[in-house]
Amino acid sequence: MGSIASRGEGGHPTLMVHCSNSRFILELRDANMGAMGRPARYPAEEILDAAARLAAREGPTGPTIGAIAEALGAPTGSIYHRFRSRDVLLAELWLQTVESFQAGFQAALLAPDTREGGLEAALHTPRWVRAHPVPSRLLLLHRREDFLPGGWPAEVLERAAELGRGGDTALRSFAGRALRSTSTEAMRRVRYAVIDLPYAAVRPHVHADEPPPPIVDELIASAHLAVMQQLEVGAV
Repeated sequence: MGSIASRGEGGHPTLMVHCSNSRFILELRDANMGAMGRPARYPAEEILDAAARLAAREGPTGPTIGAIAEALGAPTGSIYHRFRSRDVLLAELWLQTVESFQAGFQAALLAPDTREGGLEAALHTPRWVRAHPVPSRLLLLHRREDFLPGGWPAEVLERAAELGRGGDTALRSFAGRALRSTSTEAMRRVRYAVIDLPYAAVRPHVHADEPPPPIVDELIASAHLAVMQQLEVGAV
């Protein structure tokens, strides 16, 4: 039996032990071949967090592979080890941002009481913005096309489509239960009440890089309830 030492991912030494019938590869995660099992350096979430901070500060052109690597103090190879290309990285960043927002938004829309659920869905926007100041700058100040002008990479096409279908289904279900209609006009009005109106209220504060003050919630609630009451009374 013999052994060959080489370098694995991130420059960590790898010991290859050869036996007569099998081969075992032991990755030694520190330079002196000591403790085992240390988490890999520069995990995907750290890379995405760095990309989000750069995008929030500098816009869609900010998170280049080089800039992300510099922010992390990592070699560019470590970025490419996690993400095949910059487009794949930015697609994952955008999808995770939208998923984070939609989780609470869709849960509110699906509440049994449509009046309470609609109001909670509208108020989800300022609450989410306060809790997620960096991702909110991506979602409310930019479009997906700003980050991915060439469209979705093949790796995330189905996931992106499923995310879009989930949002449409939740909104359509809410309109059907709240207004007993899913006509084009009903969908346009409901979208205004739970998405466009709250977005417009918080966007100036997101642009100023400040949390929306509490009065924003009051204004959103008043406007939302007025719009929904008008929709419930009128035919759509």
